[in-house]
Amino acid sequence: MALDTAELLLHPVRLRIVQAFLGGRTLTTADLRAELPDVATATLYRQVATLSGHGVLRSVGERRVRGAVERSYRLDAAAASVDADEARGMTPDQHRRAFLTFVARLLADFDGYLDSGGGDLARDLAGYRQNAFYATDAELVGFVTRLRELFAEYAALGPGADRTRRLFATVLLPAADAQESAPDRAGQADPDRSVERG
Repeated sequence: MALDTAELLLHPVRLRIVQAFLGGRTLTTADLRAELPDVATATLYRQVATLSGHGVLRSVGERRVRGAVERSYRLDAAAASVDADEARGMTPDQHRRAFLTFVARLLADFDGYLDSGGGDLARDLAGYRQNAFYATDAELVGFVTRLRELFAEYAALGPGADRTRRLFATVLLPAADAQESAPDRAGQADPDRSVERG
């Protein structure tokens, strides 16, 4: 049975594999085993094969290692994305599951950062923040477009000797009080909830 993109990516191991490739990385299965040591080798190989079979991972090279063929893969970002039409077709339960999977992975990444000696946000140029702002739909489209362009500019730089791979996660939602607060609280500043460097 064919999997739609959402179901394909919502599998916890497959999602972790996809996230390992973010940033334009090229990885072998040996690289993935090193990055996901808690995943059984057979499971990892099976899920890489599933992602490759659905075009999410593309083989970009191979070499012989001790008599076996080791392939290098890259992520096909378009194939690893749920498009607007598919997202509209998702049920509320599917959206909840997708968001829970996203948040769980984010927590795991943050735990990994702390466990590796992180925690000094100023030193590590790290942080997490929630802000609120008012915008019409047209203004919001402009904001998102500019943010995507800025991100694409930096993503195009690629790896380098003096560059650290950084994770940038976004969540954009209409606030629960959006309808009632706009007329009553216009002009009042919404408090930021944040922890970040400096």
